[in-house]
Amino acid sequence: MRQNEFVAVSTDKVLLVPYDRRHVLTYHGWMEDPAIQEATASERLTLEEEYENQESWRASHDKMTFIVCQPLPSLSSITNGSHSEPMLDPKTGRETIQAGIVDTPDKMVGDINLFLSPCEDDEEEEQHPPRNNTGVITKQFVGEVDIMIANAQNQGRGIGKAAVLAFLGYIGRHLGEILREYYYQDQTDQESRLETKQQTVVKLELHSLVAKINQTNERSIALFKSLGFEQEGDGPNFFGEVKLVLPFAKFTTGFSNYSISQAPPWYKELGYVRAGEEGQS
Repeated sequence: MRQNEFVAVSTDKVLLVPYDRRHVLTYHGWMEDPAIQEATASERLTLEEEYENQESWRASHDKMTFIVCQPLPSLSSITNGSHSEPMLDPKTGRETIQAGIVDTPDKMVGDINLFLSPCEDDEEEEQHPPRNNTGVITKQFVGEVDIMIANAQNQGRGIGKAAVLAFLGYIGRHLGEILREYYYQDQTDQESRLETKQQTVVKLELHSLVAKINQTNERSIALFKSLGFEQEGDGPNFFGEVKLVLPFAKFTTGFSNYSISQAPPWYKELGYVRAGEEGQS
């Protein structure tokens, strides 16, 4: 997804940066671990395939990915000349961090993803669209959240929860932009022309967030439950996964009010600047 291509999310416990080509080699090393393959229901890929995946994920309209990194150092612990601290871009007035310095392999700890898809109820309505004179069609979507903390030494330390909190905050703050990129890139030209001809107003909504977790991953299940996700059904599905759901009403209460004035003091968005991109907003 392009929406988060030039932004990083900094908190006191984690730093989230866009998944770039520079991260692929380390990511591929993580995914060579059979335990991680099982936990993420992933197949083993070659390094070349991982590079292709990274490119396709960036261009994809239905998948947003951040790499989870160690938090930025406090000002008191910064070594002169390290450039790890946020810098003020004189052209944009925005605080920025430098790619390749804040997210080196030794600082990378995992990844976190959002997968968007149409709500099942919405798909059924498309087969028999309601007839009304309002000119408004509501489209609802479901977002699946997936997180992986790679190394055992980084698990059980609250990093995963901190990453999910930051990620949900980012989604809440930019929900409209995220849904628009998903919906309008998914439309066919014929659908766009039809909506224009009928002067239809399309209202985009998030129905819920879900997490599908292997039933044996008790730590991850507990993490999402602690954030308000509730288990759907009595047990795992055919694939041995437990489905946890956070309805939109609960999401709006906790995570959709991260406006510039309301964001918690530990949450900050920064420009993510790659070499040669100074001034990129």
